[in-house]
Amino acid sequence: MEATKEKIRHLLKEKRAILLAHNYVLPEVQDVADLCGDSLELSIKAAATDAEVIVFCGVHFMAETASILSPEKTVLLPVPEAGCPMADMVTVEGLAARKAELPGVPVVTYVNSSAAVKALSDVCCTSANVVAVVNSLDADEVLMTPDRNLAQYAASKTDKTIHLWEGYCPFHNTLTAEKALAVKAAHPGSIFMAHPECPPDLLAVADVVTSTSGMLRYAKESPATTFIIGTEVGILHPLSQQNPEKTFIAASLEMTCLDMKRIRLSDIVSCLETFHGEIKVPEEIRIPALSAVQKMISMV
Repeated sequence: MEATKEKIRHLLKEKRAILLAHNYVLPEVQDVADLCGDSLELSIKAAATDAEVIVFCGVHFMAETASILSPEKTVLLPVPEAGCPMADMVTVEGLAARKAELPGVPVVTYVNSSAAVKALSDVCCTSANVVAVVNSLDADEVLMTPDRNLAQYAASKTDKTIHLWEGYCPFHNTLTAEKALAVKAAHPGSIFMAHPECPPDLLAVADVVTSTSGMLRYAKESPATTFIIGTEVGILHPLSQQNPEKTFIAASLEMTCLDMKRIRLSDIVSCLETFHGEIKVPEEIRIPALSAVQKMISMV
């Protein structure tokens, strides 16, 4: 494994490339990456570098976002088939039809969506800034896509009327309050952190509701020593790496996204050697999608 990692580092330097890894990908991939973090955070940081090539270890919509923000760079997804079931739950045709039913209602789209859906939206949001984005809009009603759980979380933090899209993350959606309370009972005194992609009844029993970056920050700053983590299990690796003296327990091992685990070190080597898996968002989609992303960045 170390020889493969060394080969990756050599190829990255040779190709003037930067390697990005989402918090949910395999630990060995996170360990060799130049940057780890949330998907939008990674794309923003990569855009500010002088790298000519971005290798994104994540899923398809993440690589698309990198292409949206860095059209002059080559963006590679080592396993192009790595997708997001929730992102697939909203289509351009479906969103266009819903917009026609709600004329004048702004569309707030989670970054976990395709570039084409972003292009049809007014503004994007992340799990970290969704409440700020919704509250910043000069509108009494908002249509949120694609995650109904994130929309319900935002609705609990605003006076606005939020129209839900019936999408969800199949992995976050599996965690129930009953399961979480059982884990909490087995670890008294622990802090239960949950991602807002989880269902409302689950969030109601969480001690902290926050994004993956928020979890990393909270765990580092908190005096607590034991945490139950209600999000995709991949984040346990960076949490443990950054806080070796603390204990992190998965709320449920069912929260394992197979798409996020598809990229292996050998895929990164192959990708850098052949430049297969290039993701390029066409300009007619990229420009309006960029507008939705930039509005989000500017308003929060």
